[in-house]
Amino acid sequence: MITSRDGTTVVPASAPVPGSPPSRSLTMRRRRSLWGEVWRWGVTLFWFCAAALIIAGVVLVFAIYRQARTDQARPAEAIVVLGTAQYNGWPGPVFQARLDRAITLWQEGYAPVLVVTGGKMPDDEYTEAEAALAYLTEAGVPPEAIVAEYAAGDTWESMLGIVPLLQPLGIDEVIVVSDGFHLFRSRLMARDVGLQAWGSPAETSPIRTGGGGELSYVLREAAAVVAHLWQTRVGPVTGSALMPSDVGTLAAPFS
Repeated sequence: MITSRDGTTVVPASAPVPGSPPSRSLTMRRRRSLWGEVWRWGVTLFWFCAAALIIAGVVLVFAIYRQARTDQARPAEAIVVLGTAQYNGWPGPVFQARLDRAITLWQEGYAPVLVVTGGKMPDDEYTEAEAALAYLTEAGVPPEAIVAEYAAGDTWESMLGIVPLLQPLGIDEVIVVSDGFHLFRSRLMARDVGLQAWGSPAETSPIRTGGGGELSYVLREAAAVVAHLWQTRVGPVTGSALMPSDVGTLAAPFS
């Protein structure tokens, strides 16, 4: 012991004894194996990816909601109406709402050409495009102002089908008319086939923006967006593209 000037007694620390075992914390650090490090970083990466996917999903759902509530109508070269259910050659309520919105835009001079799309189900006698053509002409739209695509079974096929019809007319700027929740994916697909597209929602559709069932439509639509991105971006690179039937299954409720 050592006594300082103020009378305080100081006990010097004992020197480590040669050959004594290392402390517990040092031993645990030394015992951490390579596989332990791999596991630790693997778990960290897993949770990081999970958080990133959740954030991306929230952003996508928000983007779909925002597009559904945004009317981007502006002067363009054509108005594209995406087909949906028809009954015996006449559009169903949802389809009528889309066509009514397109007629309003056409009458207000936003574009001189109306484009309708849609094939038919196996047991149907008429295509969706034929039903749309009948509805538009009865509303006073001249047949020469209408371009029809009669074979598409979903939104992606509609976009692929209208390109060869519009190119000879020099049309590459369009207003896409559909239900609000469907516009984000529709515009994405239109851009993928080389069209500059703006969206205009059919606000009188039975599938109303802000309605009780909107969330379920938006969530399924988000899944369809992911399927399309996989098919067109990831699949071609990895060689694991979805089969057309798989994409059609996801997209069918929203065509």
